[in-house]
Amino acid sequence: MMKKILIVDDDPGMLALVKRILTAEGAEVYTALDGREGLGQFGACRPDLVLLDIAMPVLDGWETCRLMRRLSDVPIIFVTAAAQEDDIVRGLDCGAVDYVTKPFSAKVLLARVRAALRTAEAGTSKRRVARYNDGYLDVDLEAHRVRVGGEPVQLTATEFRLLAYLLENAGRVLTYEQILEQVWGWECQDSVGYVHVYIWHLRQKLEQDPRNPSYLLTERGVGYRFEMRESKSWEQAA
Repeated sequence: MMKKILIVDDDPGMLALVKRILTAEGAEVYTALDGREGLGQFGACRPDLVLLDIAMPVLDGWETCRLMRRLSDVPIIFVTAAAQEDDIVRGLDCGAVDYVTKPFSAKVLLARVRAALRTAEAGTSKRRVARYNDGYLDVDLEAHRVRVGGEPVQLTATEFRLLAYLLENAGRVLTYEQILEQVWGWECQDSVGYVHVYIWHLRQKLEQDPRNPSYLLTERGVGYRFEMRESKSWEQAA
């Protein structure tokens, strides 16, 4: 299990126990004692999976899950003493992939963790989209072709990589750090200005009104996301 896992729980004993269980399986484990600290760790270590308690000071598990889900689709498993049916339903509805109640056995927890990681890997191993066409913007990722209003648009290699990354994650907020790593490489993590400049260039080339964009939207202080229009053709890659 060579994965990075973040545990967020206000019980130091529980943190130590779960960390020991996961470390023994080869995971790289990070911990936080409340939701605010958990969000900081989430951005810093970029985990492959999050184990999240609900009842915590400063920021509870519900709000922490909601904020994490805005930033990423990383699998989140609630590990909590809240065992009521309504709590379980709420946890799954707010974006968690699984719900484990305390007390639990190490075997069950590990099985749930492995299942969540397998599902996540299966989802990311396939390319999400081959082509997007809403009648105005037409992007063919396989052919490296972009048309706006039926007319071809020339993009630089970097502009195309940036557009492709946003489009393949349409509807999901991508942080500046995620964009920099995927488009420019990890060595450019401190160059957020690159992202702003290239988004500006793309808006000039793709948007009907670059000052009031409808595709490349800003999530202030966080990053950017691609917004799909309703009248669209969205072809999945095989």
